[in-house]
Amino acid sequence: MIIPRVTSRFASCAAQSARSRTYASAAGSPLKRTALYDFHVKNQGKMVEFAGWDMPVQYGGLGVLASHFWTREKASLFDVSHMLQTRWTGKDHIKFIESLVVGDIQGLPTGSSTLSLFTNENGGIIDDTVINRQDAEGLYVVSNAGCADKDLAHIRAQLKKFQDKGGDVDVKVLDDVSLVALQGPSAPKVVSSLTGQDLSSFGFMTSRRMEIKGIPVYISRCGYTGEDGFEISVPHSEVVRLSELFLEHPDVELAGLGARDSLRLEAGLCLYGHDLDDTTSPIEAGLTWTIGKRRREEGGFLGAEKILPQIKGGVPRRRVGLVVEGAPAREGAELFNTEGEAIGKITSGCPSPVLKKNIAMGYVKSGFHKQGTDVQVQVRNRMQKAKITKMPFVPHQWGYQVALYATKSWFPPAPIRLGTEEEDGRTWETRLAQASKVARDSFLMLLAPTVLVTAVGGTNTLSVLAWVFFLLSVLWQLANVVTTSPVINFAGVLLTLPFVVAMFTIAYLKGKRE
Repeated sequence: MIIPRVTSRFASCAAQSARSRTYASAAGSPLKRTALYDFHVKNQGKMVEFAGWDMPVQYGGLGVLASHFWTREKASLFDVSHMLQTRWTGKDHIKFIESLVVGDIQGLPTGSSTLSLFTNENGGIIDDTVINRQDAEGLYVVSNAGCADKDLAHIRAQLKKFQDKGGDVDVKVLDDVSLVALQGPSAPKVVSSLTGQDLSSFGFMTSRRMEIKGIPVYISRCGYTGEDGFEISVPHSEVVRLSELFLEHPDVELAGLGARDSLRLEAGLCLYGHDLDDTTSPIEAGLTWTIGKRRREEGGFLGAEKILPQIKGGVPRRRVGLVVEGAPAREGAELFNTEGEAIGKITSGCPSPVLKKNIAMGYVKSGFHKQGTDVQVQVRNRMQKAKITKMPFVPHQWGYQVALYATKSWFPPAPIRLGTEEEDGRTWETRLAQASKVARDSFLMLLAPTVLVTAVGGTNTLSVLAWVFFLLSVLWQLANVVTTSPVINFAGVLLTLPFVVAMFTIAYLKGKRE
């Protein structure tokens, strides 16, 4: 791999961005250390305070920007053991967690995960979290390190109220396991090489128990970089050995908080305490999609009476992405319209190593959130031009492994819901741009079985019909992006049937020729 030459401007900005992502610990309290602390020091990790933990921001062998590119092109290993891992059990554990988060956890299949939000009575976001239905008995939940104490205090207070009313639920902190993230396009290859397993059916946002060279792990296909990858929960006693096994692969390097921050911003992902806080509603944050359909109808979570009316009624401000001219715009920089009226603030910002542009995330008054809107940002007492742009800034790569699995299954992919502008702030132009990508991916996935029918059966009525259904299926995908019509959804289900018939037909025609 060719690592692009890192300029001093990009390097210094990345380091500054990494240093800014820290949280103050209690005065005089020692920093906590993960089970990989000595391993980090041994590998020339530059340790900094983050959320009360002593964590590596970068490593001597590979700087922040080089780590960023390495993750985008190969695979990087991140220590995320400072994250809060919990296990929720008891016959009422689903009912209890649904009183605290906006997601439809009841409808979550075993082994599947979802991003959700803890909310407060005022409709603000206490924290964002990933919830996994680990098995029939309980949930595995991962929350932010910077919110661990706050989250636990909130959960325990609500738990006591719930139990006092006769609820059967227990929440246990998993303090005997570490958590590492292997992120990048080479991650599946690396894990497969160590397990000897084909991971093509391992879907995005699903988890399973596995063994990696005899080490028991709970592994989830997800991450915080926009790349394909895995987060792996492993006993403290085995985390060093597991990390060393990963690093034996030539495609794997260590990466720290510095690269993690620039990667997640390019991917348009929020960082709690900066892009989200307890005064921000899910609708303002563009996270309406985390509220399940059933939860929108039933409510039942803290702040529902404040949040649900905002879906149709609107909100005063919206989270947006920006491309900034001139110097990078940092958190706290004020945003103005072209007439000089204050309209919002930046919450995250840094130079994008991939785009070679300054990118940022922030909140603006509704009406100024449309893609392509020209605004100004004040940086060091100077006004600089900026433009509202769609996120992610760098396309997510999660979908490619899902597309591969869909191709192997010979079925059109499930409809992708991008919502309406009222729901999540995306403009018609943005949705059309994303629709074109979906149509392209659908075209590639559905092309293979259609060509196969033609190749085996020749040019006849059957092959013509196969091509007609192929084109209709692509149009179905396109329509599903820009509408939520149940009629179109039902039509899409019907369009999967010809591909089932096609596979039987191929076998029949092949036998007839022979």
